[in-house]
Amino acid sequence: MDRVDVTVAVTGMNATDNPAPGVPVARALRHEPSFKGRIIGLGYDALDPGFYAEGLVDGGAILPYPSAGREALRDRLRWIRQELGTDVLVPNLDSELRALIALAPELERAGTRTFLPSLDSLERSSKTHLPRLAAHADLDIPPSEALLTADGISDAAKKFGLPLVVKGVYYGAVVVHTEAEGVAAFHRFAAQWGVPVIVQQYVPGEEYNVAALGDGKGNLAGAVAMRKMMLTDKGKGWCGVAIDNPELIRICEAVVGVLRWRGPLEVEILRGTKTGEYFVIEINPRFPAWIHLSAGAGLNLPYYAVRLALGLPLPSPIPHYRAGTLFVRIAIDQITDLSTFEQLAATGVLRSEQRAFAGKVSHA
Repeated sequence: MDRVDVTVAVTGMNATDNPAPGVPVARALRHEPSFKGRIIGLGYDALDPGFYAEGLVDGGAILPYPSAGREALRDRLRWIRQELGTDVLVPNLDSELRALIALAPELERAGTRTFLPSLDSLERSSKTHLPRLAAHADLDIPPSEALLTADGISDAAKKFGLPLVVKGVYYGAVVVHTEAEGVAAFHRFAAQWGVPVIVQQYVPGEEYNVAALGDGKGNLAGAVAMRKMMLTDKGKGWCGVAIDNPELIRICEAVVGVLRWRGPLEVEILRGTKTGEYFVIEINPRFPAWIHLSAGAGLNLPYYAVRLALGLPLPSPIPHYRAGTLFVRIAIDQITDLSTFEQLAATGVLRSEQRAFAGKVSHA
């Protein structure tokens, strides 16, 4: 493909034991030989680890929390555009999307392009609306309900049986084995993300994920299926392998088709142990934290998202990814100078000339 030489801003620089997708999105861009541009990391804390990864970003900036409101975000992104020259913005956190979808036309007029779903598509993909979406797409999901109060836990336990899966409206899921655990989980997620809190029937089985990119016209611009091989205590995939499973891709195509999805998404799928049925358990409206696997497997979805944002063509036909490609996460200590943190904490921005690493910034 032709060379792409632009500045891409990537949100989600947190990379702890529950990592955001920003770091792997940036790594996927660095992985691509045709990408010759700059990467700007956008985070919410001066200690977000992605700011300190050697060779990953060429600069960074702190964003206002979503609670600060849409105008604060708009003003900050305008300033970042002026100071750091961002041509494309790739958001990676669910909580950012509503505001950024609303701001996208204004951002584009200012010179920063995005490739995002419509607000209608985003709403229809939510956990609250998953039963309706499944009916329209002829997909199976575990029975679920959206609860506004913890009183509904008892009724859900009677209806679905125990254990239950309790989920936050944006993030988080936990399997509870008693009503008391369910009530505690409800209050924890409600305090963190608000209501509703989703309660789902527990289905034992094997977990799969499909990372994909929709073209906004109901078609897939690419998809990679992955089987989780190792989970953390938070249920996050620590190891996984790309697999060739046409049924998983078909399910993802159905979701993208019904939603006419534009941009990145992840479809979480469970194959039941007893019947072998496939259940859609969640749709995440952005790239997953394992998305670097797509680049390693030969189908670089983050790079394709940047090309689509710029109005550039994708390869035709879209190449097939390499099944059997494995990812294994590691935990490392990053060595840097205190001045990097001081610049971010004091000014909220980090320019390339202010970075102080043990080594030099490299561009793969």
